[in-house]
Amino acid sequence: MDRLMSRYRAQLCIAVLACVCVFGSLAKANDKLAPLIDRELFFGDPEIAGAELSPDGTFVSFLKPLNGVRNVWVKRTDEPFEKARPVTNDTQRPISAYFWSRDSKYLLYVQDRAGDENFNVYAVDPQSPAPAGTLVPVARNLTDLTGVRAAIYAVPKKDPDTIYIGLNDRDKAWHDLYSVRISTGERTLLRRNDARIASWKFDLDGQLRLAQRAAENGDTEILRVDAGGFSKVYSCSIFEACNALEFTQDGRRVYLITNHGEQVNLMRLVLLDVQSGQEEFVESDPHKRVDLSRVFFAPDTDAFIGTGYVDDKVRIVWREKTHADDYQLLLRKMPGFVVNSVRGTRDDQLWLVTFGSDVEPGVTYLFDRRTKAFTFQFRLYESLPREQLAHTRPVRYPSSDGLEIPGYLTLPVGSPPKALPLVVIPHGGPWARDVWGYHPLAQFFANRGFAVLQPNFRASTGYGKKFVDAGNHEWGRKMQDDITWGVRYLVSQGIADPKRVAISGGSYGGYATLAGVTFTPDLYAAAVSNVGPSNLITLLSSIPPYWEAGKRSLYARVGDPSTPAGRSQLEKQSPLNFVDRIKTPLMVVQGANDPRVNKSESDRIVVALRDRGFPVKYLVAQDEGHGFATPLSNIAMFAEIEQFFAAHLGTRFQATMRPAVAERVKVLTVDPTSVSASKGAALERRADSPPN
Repeated sequence: MDRLMSRYRAQLCIAVLACVCVFGSLAKANDKLAPLIDRELFFGDPEIAGAELSPDGTFVSFLKPLNGVRNVWVKRTDEPFEKARPVTNDTQRPISAYFWSRDSKYLLYVQDRAGDENFNVYAVDPQSPAPAGTLVPVARNLTDLTGVRAAIYAVPKKDPDTIYIGLNDRDKAWHDLYSVRISTGERTLLRRNDARIASWKFDLDGQLRLAQRAAENGDTEILRVDAGGFSKVYSCSIFEACNALEFTQDGRRVYLITNHGEQVNLMRLVLLDVQSGQEEFVESDPHKRVDLSRVFFAPDTDAFIGTGYVDDKVRIVWREKTHADDYQLLLRKMPGFVVNSVRGTRDDQLWLVTFGSDVEPGVTYLFDRRTKAFTFQFRLYESLPREQLAHTRPVRYPSSDGLEIPGYLTLPVGSPPKALPLVVIPHGGPWARDVWGYHPLAQFFANRGFAVLQPNFRASTGYGKKFVDAGNHEWGRKMQDDITWGVRYLVSQGIADPKRVAISGGSYGGYATLAGVTFTPDLYAAAVSNVGPSNLITLLSSIPPYWEAGKRSLYARVGDPSTPAGRSQLEKQSPLNFVDRIKTPLMVVQGANDPRVNKSESDRIVVALRDRGFPVKYLVAQDEGHGFATPLSNIAMFAEIEQFFAAHLGTRFQATMRPAVAERVKVLTVDPTSVSASKGAALERRADSPPN
């Protein structure tokens, strides 16, 4: 083992020296770039974030660090932010999201333990005094169960002291339905889930009306809840999507977003009669380009007022004049920005509006719809120098089979777009997508001198059913081609230097990184895989039990490990089985408590590379899960990533770091010689051929 480590250090030193020689001439080019921005301004905690109005408009709540950990704070709406006081004091893990009860009496939030994703629901009375010797009021755990994941289904308007939740304490795969009294924590079982119910839908009066079931074959069924059981009123196939949103005021029909139908490609909005099953078309993209992504209902009347579409940028279609007029007024006040979010009061007269752009993380104003008063509140990441950030533009390019791939390109400030180092960032999911706006990763790498490509490869959502289906069984194959051909496109345009291309992604993006260095071993000069699966068979066999509702869909879209043909396909698409092809310098990052991509997925790739004498850098956070939640972990990780890329691509990096960050780097860094993985798990068997 000592010989292996000595060889690793020697190879790393050679790589660094080579970069000094080869890329020394790039120093002058780097001098033209915008000043180096401290990584902590990208990945540290914002001063203020996540603001919400209480439904009665009395309070503004927001997230802000307390003793170094992100917590919830509250102030009166007419007070300055300096008057705010903390109302939670989580000392271990940042609170990422929360919401108000309907009557403005309580703040509710969810929290897990060290990234295990077994979320509990907490409630705190923000007006309650803190007990003697403490900083904050008592936060009560409404679902105080270990190893149990709570799901929130509804917070009814007509019973504001109630929250409807699901708990998988009886059956890890399925959640039973409970009502919980927020004020007392009293929990009542409403429905035992013995019918594969994935979610429940209540009407505007808080009455249980619908259930959404995952059928054995993977189809989605929408069921009417009757006194004697369930009646199916709608269904969509395993390769389609349908989801009930909100009931009409009379309770007869429900708004449904769906792409069901052989001739239907884009997600559309329909009205479904829950008695007859009759469907009425309402709207789809007027430009026939993208899926319907959002539906807006007025908080005071519950009326349908508009829709949202995520194209190259966001488009809103308003159905109600006063909202349309106020929205246009806001855009006129902030030209060049998009509205990232609107948080309104119960009467819909007071809005907290957050604007953003590719170079603006977020600026929030209070907007009074009656007086049209427009009052500045705060700016997200106030210290970040906006004038030094890089613009992002939509791009489209053909893939290997001619399919058009949309994506986003960010070019560094101060450098001509010619022969630039390139980093490709495949998104996670893979059933997700990147959108136009401020992206800390893109801005961080652009500031270091990279061109940044964020491809929405096939299987990405938002572009229609056909685009998603084009990714079925194509992990490491056509989906990887979509990334590869993005690199080739930028090289052909003269933008990217083919000898200085990096790839870095998390989750599915981590898989795409590993696939990139195994199936296209000559393409990348450096790679970083974050919580990336290396073996698709072990990935699919270790999914959390509460993913049972989507298991058949995973098999249908990725591959079925229970069949010989499916297993053979998955073996050919697993990077671990082709580790001997890797010649690209690789860093692997993992959260030890990840329930989605188990740590063994990263251990195996590290062990396989170590055993063939190939250097690999390994970072593991023992207190994190699927991605790092704590800012210190992220700052330490990106400090290592930028130095890693600098060593292999000659890019610039920030050499300094706080002592706490340096210490965290030491804690995260794992000696590859100390990692173990059983041989049986490490390699299923050598597949006959790679996926391409």
